Amino acid sequence: MFSPPPFNPLIERISPPPVPSVQAWARAYDGAKGPLIDLSQAVPGYPAHPAMLEILGKAASSKAYTGYGPIEGERVLRETYAAHVSEVYGAELVAENIHITSGCNQAFICAAMAVAGAGDAVLMTEPYYFNHETTLAMLGIRTRFVECAAENGFLPTVEAIAQALRPDVKALALVSPNNPTGAVYPPDLLAAIADLCRAKGIWLILDETYRDFLPIAGSSPHGLFRLDGWDDFVVSLYSFSKSFCIPGHRLGAITAGPAFIAQVAKIMDNLQICAPRSAQAAVAEALPILSDWREENRQEILRRADALKRVMAAVPDWQLAAVGAYFAFVRHPFTGTASATVAEALARQAGVSCIPGGYFGAEQESYLRFAFANADVAGIDRLAERLNGFSL
Repeated sequence: MFSPPPFNPLIERISPPPVPSVQAWARAYDGAKGPLIDLSQAVPGYPAHPAMLEILGKAASSKAYTGYGPIEGERVLRETYAAHVSEVYGAELVAENIHITSGCNQAFICAAMAVAGAGDAVLMTEPYYFNHETTLAMLGIRTRFVECAAENGFLPTVEAIAQALRPDVKALALVSPNNPTGAVYPPDLLAAIADLCRAKGIWLILDETYRDFLPIAGSSPHGLFRLDGWDDFVVSLYSFSKSFCIPGHRLGAITAGPAFIAQVAKIMDNLQICAPRSAQAAVAEALPILSDWREENRQEILRRADALKRVMAAVPDWQLAAVGAYFAFVRHPFTGTASATVAEALARQAGVSCIPGGYFGAEQESYLRFAFANADVAGIDRLAERLNGFSL
């Protein structure tokens, strides 16, 4: 009898992508409670600026971007983004510090492959972003975890990180503002963590996808790029998707030292050769001219966060454990019930779609992730009635 050849066990043992299953629960909602309140996938709940769409259309129809481009990214975007990062962080960066990728998930896989191989380990925090964990798993890279407690704002301590380091750990991967909790790492905490990483000879990989939605404008998220020798151990990841509302165009960036960028170029040449070229050209043009619009969006996200805080205060059985940038981590009232069971029932019965906390770590079953940036204030205001009237 014929037996089919086996699959790669590193891939086969990974769970299916979680977002499609959550979307299926939402599609099963019958609308009885009113419109679906979608708090699931982290996508902007408002459209791209008309100028952005116009620029994208112009670039997409240009023959200039139909061929292969530079592996590291279009020079004009690398220069424009380097100038932008320099302004945001009060540091001096140049195009050689930038590598453009097809989204921030690709930026992470490139960063991970550049510093670790099968059998090595990367230290992460828990709760963790599930795509980071599965990326490492399919590469055969071990994951070690530092627990982040709710009572500490879901932030790790330097002491806990130091205790979790083992000889096989090649990098520490952090996300700030955090996915899934929304927690923002203070600059002094990041500085202390960076000092530890340098002393231990490991890389600090900092995913800053939601950097543009910090609660305070005009202040540097951290001072890591001003440290002497930062480019020998610090790597920053970024996504253009959220700020410009173009997640379908898949555009991200790595900020690191030239030596690190050179390693990433080897990886990218085999993964994709180059990120989408027309989108790169469009973002390079849009970055300086849409700053006011992006600031308005940041303030809108803050209004949505405030609306969620107000709503959760009126729902006593549900606890708002953490909130910031795009996300809130909410403790549900159904003790001992799997978070997927709660999330599925919430979507099907109450028309509230969210991500189970268990998808972000085995110890997170008491939580749900609300991506409140997806919903407008009016939609968030309807959440109180849905939660107060919900039972399993």
